[in-house]
Amino acid sequence: MLPLFVYFNRRCLNISTKEMQINEEIRDRELRVVTDNGEQLGIMSASDALRIATQRNLDLVKIAPQAKPPVCKIMDYGKYRFEQQKREKEAKKNQHQIDIKEVQLSLNIDTHDLETKANHANKFLKQGNKVKVSIRFRGREMAHPERGHEIMAKFADMCSEFGTVEKHAKLDGRNMLMFLASKPVK
Repeated sequence: MLPLFVYFNRRCLNISTKEMQINEEIRDRELRVVTDNGEQLGIMSASDALRIATQRNLDLVKIAPQAKPPVCKIMDYGKYRFEQQKREKEAKKNQHQIDIKEVQLSLNIDTHDLETKANHANKFLKQGNKVKVSIRFRGREMAHPERGHEIMAKFADMCSEFGTVEKHAKLDGRNMLMFLASKPVK
């Protein structure tokens, strides 16, 4: 008696397909089929389209499930996923993440200390980060919020070369907050 071998010719079984349906996962009756070079094969059943993809040793991938009928493309899905991941990696490399750095002041800050803090804020703004400036009011200092506004205005003036005020000084409980954003680089 001869052993029975089953020939299983399905590609891309080990690739996870979270966003697209491929090969046997496609259960629609009619599909509009396009080849990998853009040639339209017309509307046909899923089994016929799968047979054509198998003959070409490629995958049948549903690329537009919302269309009537759904559009499927015959292509090498493994190569497509590899190129897509490569594009995503390149896009991620080119983007710059903006951080928010915090500078804390007090109502009784001296002029030189304020200049030092402004220099730190300017350094952060040069790097393209946003700066959160905060003043914590303690005890009886809550009776003088106008002094906090004066210090914030002076600080914003010191940082005006590299940044602009994104959110003006506002009292929030016992804290006064102001946000500075870096000026666009020319």
